Amino acid sequence: MSGCEARDAKKLVRSPSGLRMVPEHRSARSPFGLDEPPWVPDKECPRCMQCDTKFDFITRKHHCRRCGKCFCDKCCSKKVPLPRMCFVDPVRQCAECALVSQKETEFYDKQLKVLMNGATFFVTLGTSDKSELMVCRLSNNQRYLVLDGDSHYEIEIVQISTVQILTEGFTPGGGNTRAIGMVLQYKVPGSEELAQMKFTASEDFSCNKKLSASWLAAMHKVSK
Repeated sequence: MSGCEARDAKKLVRSPSGLRMVPEHRSARSPFGLDEPPWVPDKECPRCMQCDTKFDFITRKHHCRRCGKCFCDKCCSKKVPLPRMCFVDPVRQCAECALVSQKETEFYDKQLKVLMNGATFFVTLGTSDKSELMVCRLSNNQRYLVLDGDSHYEIEIVQISTVQILTEGFTPGGGNTRAIGMVLQYKVPGSEELAQMKFTASEDFSCNKKLSASWLAAMHKVSK
């Protein structure tokens, strides 16, 4: 097993909320992940925390896996995927949390996959007038932005301070714009100073402009 594979290794664990596939090393956790919330103790919730129905032998209480609060079956009946907590199967959530989790599904199923597949850009460091053609992608553990060309860079996602998407096609009367690049500012490890990188989509027809635009759009969503 290589160093990267060991770093990204996962294990199956069982929690009160269900089965989870989590990284073996906490340092390899995704920056988009969430910790399981503590459950509200049964003795502190005699009634549903949504509709105020009293719990008894017929009306059972259930805990939402996302917020940890107590609800009756009617208010906490949906089982929805919750990848931010690494659950293997859909888990029970209250209506409010289920709506949030459903909205996040597109991010995990689409944007993250686009970023991990990568795209090609001309990358310019700081104020340099030279650029390098590089493949840019999100690492498998979602912690680093990896750039590969003649040079190699890894930027930790949590160290990125600003992401500015560059567009073209805007007209005073309105109209569609398309993403053509990005300016990234991030903290350099061991320093409080900000470094800057500029990404520009290649005009070479051998490069997929649509893929580059999709990658930039996904990066914009990640930075929000």
